[in-house]
Amino acid sequence: MNAVHLACRTAIVFAPFLLMASAMAQTDAVSGASPAAPAADRSRELPVVRIPDIPPAAEAYYAPDGLHLIAQVRDPDAQQSGDKRIGSALTYIFTEDGKTIRRINHRGQDACSFFFPDQKRVIWTSTRDNMDMPLGSWSDPRNYPPGAELYTSDLYGNDVVRLTRNQWYDAEVTVSPNGKWIVWTRQIDGHASLWRMRADGSDEQQVTFTDDWQPGAPFYLADNDTIIFQAWRESDYGKVEPTPMTVFTIKADGTGLEQRTFDRDMTWGPGPAADGRHYIFTRIIDRNNHELFLGDLGGDAPLRLTYNPGFDGMKSFSKDSSKMVFVRLAGEDRALYSHVMDLSSLKLGPENYRGIPKTPVPANAVLVTDFTVARPIAAP
Repeated sequence: MNAVHLACRTAIVFAPFLLMASAMAQTDAVSGASPAAPAADRSRELPVVRIPDIPPAAEAYYAPDGLHLIAQVRDPDAQQSGDKRIGSALTYIFTEDGKTIRRINHRGQDACSFFFPDQKRVIWTSTRDNMDMPLGSWSDPRNYPPGAELYTSDLYGNDVVRLTRNQWYDAEVTVSPNGKWIVWTRQIDGHASLWRMRADGSDEQQVTFTDDWQPGAPFYLADNDTIIFQAWRESDYGKVEPTPMTVFTIKADGTGLEQRTFDRDMTWGPGPAADGRHYIFTRIIDRNNHELFLGDLGGDAPLRLTYNPGFDGMKSFSKDSSKMVFVRLAGEDRALYSHVMDLSSLKLGPENYRGIPKTPVPANAVLVTDFTVARPIAAP
């Protein structure tokens, strides 16, 4: 997708991302993403390689083995929207060297996906059982696909288990490091909230209760209790560009909301590192130039990771945080292709975990006072 889910996660980033070439590209609804061309300045980046022999894809996530990845990949067999600018996607697993690729789902349209930590099952978003409903748009938060549901399967697309059955928008899904909980974004009547449930789909619990604020792109941090996510105001949408996005953390029981960024920038899709302190996100600089940054919950200034006058986004760490997979506008067709950056020199691995730090509030902070958290759920 063009950018965004945010969200899925990404989401809206939100949401899964439209896979398209720049000649026919659309701007993403929330992030304002729009593909551009010139080459990246590799002299200023850590080592980057493109994953070979993989079609245009979006929002890939590493398996625990650091070799396999799962993503939504452009596929002609996916349900088509009728808009030739948009390449509909299905879920695939492939290897970092591009030598192995296989499809997990064969019908509908797919979005966000993720590995369980035992690498025996995966979870993915699809409209496969609601193909008679309006397709909507994965990149338009006012028109998200209402038939997006969550499924798990084995690594070959067998033993499919449908977890949600509500014909709402369920997407932007990830799994806790201990494999016990699933967290995702659910949109009902245009309002997004974070939800969680157990790995078998039982015990659904709503985590956030907001009106104007639209949370999304949630991830559990290394303590298996804290969730990091981004949120934006519906009242900003279409009025401020790019849409400002703030990073928050919250306890999984709906308590302990903490603001983590304190400006009006777009801090899109905060994907956490294994050290419990750092996260990667996308930010627009110089008009429509989307670049990747390393954020710090401890309060240090963000570190710029990419130097590409085009689109870089939809990223995630390997389990040991020694590398990052992301999509970059590339190729003669100017489409979104998966790339890997070597981050081993940054030392972001689990051996450096010292708990989840507090974020100091800067002197010029833009404080959020209207993010309501009502009716906190009871701890299990």
